[in-house]
Amino acid sequence: MLTAKQRELLVFIDKRIRETGISPSFDEMKEALDLKSKSGIHRLITALEERGFIRRLPHRARALEVLRLPDDLASEESIEQHKKGFTPSVIEGSGGRKRGNVTEMPVSNNDGVVDVSVLGRIAAGTPISAIQHEQDRFAVPKAMLGSGEHYALEVQGDSMIDAGIHDGDIVLIRQSDDAGSGDIVVALVDEEEATLKRLRKKGASIALEAANPAYETRIFGPNRVKVQGRLVGLLRQY
Repeated sequence: MLTAKQRELLVFIDKRIRETGISPSFDEMKEALDLKSKSGIHRLITALEERGFIRRLPHRARALEVLRLPDDLASEESIEQHKKGFTPSVIEGSGGRKRGNVTEMPVSNNDGVVDVSVLGRIAAGTPISAIQHEQDRFAVPKAMLGSGEHYALEVQGDSMIDAGIHDGDIVLIRQSDDAGSGDIVVALVDEEEATLKRLRKKGASIALEAANPAYETRIFGPNRVKVQGRLVGLLRQY
């Protein structure tokens, strides 16, 4: 799921590439989305890249490649692309489908386990709306969680891979509005984008660090970032 601006930019980039063969400039994107600065475009592109919708091609100016479109647009676009002899590569997530032993774990009334809600997917960025609706539930040993309220999210992307968090993993999050420097958190940026990153406090600024050298550290003013929870555990299907 994308925010309205992320979706609008993705559609604009895809249309321009299909029409001209090159991606639009930052100025063209800024004008198309009626934004005041290029920094807003840069943030949207970074979010789309983290979610696996686009990628930047190295050593080329204005080089963006659309990897996939939102599901509701994919069918219509694939017909048009097929006519032109072009099939995009696609990065697929579970899309809310059952994920083997992870989401099929039975809910138990045993005192040694806790029933945890799976609220959606997060790109390790995802719109906050995607993590407000329960998609599944499963039982987790209490020893993994400790005290407090918890929820789970499915990771999409590889921006935290060097921290041992892989695409498709289920992360267990303790609800909290605060975290220490160095904690891996679910952070809400500008009230519209939630992302899983390592938080660093640098004076009055907050840095959200990826654990993959392919992704840049993003730095924000303190009023732009709200902690939604801290990482306390991880589940992986082999």
